[in-house]
Amino acid sequence: MAIEVRIPTILRTYTDGAKAVEGTGDTLSELFADLDTRHAGIRERLIDPAKDNQLRRFVNVYLNDEDVRFLDGIATKLADGDSVTILPAVAGGALPLSGVPDEMRAV
Repeated sequence: MAIEVRIPTILRTYTDGAKAVEGTGDTLSELFADLDTRHAGIRERLIDPAKDNQLRRFVNVYLNDEDVRFLDGIATKLADGDSVTILPAVAGGALPLSGVPDEMRAV
């Protein structure tokens, strides 16, 4: 069973620069374990052992464009031909208001 896994730029050091890799597994957890056999260390970047081996807080995973957090998380079932996309969460912040012209401030 082949599953395509799209790798974000930040994790491509684990996949020798590959944008996508193939893996196998009946669940997302098994897929990540399989990937780790060929791309050592990648599972550790995705799974948090301190949180009962669930996805790390700032990692988003999509199965065929569906967020796995709304499915069964790490236990989400996979099928041959599925596509898994890993995306790091993006966080932002606000500029301090001091020194910002009035016309640029939110009302």
